[in-house]
Amino acid sequence: MDENVERGVSDRQGITEFSRPAERERPISPERILSAVGNEHRRAILNSLTSASNKTLKYEALVDRVADRIRDEDAERESDEHRQRVRIALHHTHLPKLEDVRIIDYEAETGHVQFVGGELEQDLLTLVGSPDANE
Repeated sequence: MDENVERGVSDRQGITEFSRPAERERPISPERILSAVGNEHRRAILNSLTSASNKTLKYEALVDRVADRIRDEDAERESDEHRQRVRIALHHTHLPKLEDVRIIDYEAETGHVQFVGGELEQDLLTLVGSPDANE
């Protein structure tokens, strides 16, 4: 019976270790964060979110802001077409990458995107500049 009690304690400790997701997660490497903020579209996303009230925007408002910041290479193309390309790129590429490095929280069901990065991410964003800085 003592063996079962000891085993039970051991099992509970194992469960406790696995029930703390924050402790299991590895820290995000600086290289991954730099890679995330190194893209023009993602910088436009982060700049839009950090300048919004509560650092939160609805998905469609974010698409509009990013599309306005990222100029279409072919100015003759329709702006609706440009916005659609931005919308698809944000949903499938840029927002998931930023969420993977825990800089944003993207709730596709509600359509809310929120900046949740810390001071390091803010500093990196300032250092790499906005997409308009090179113009």
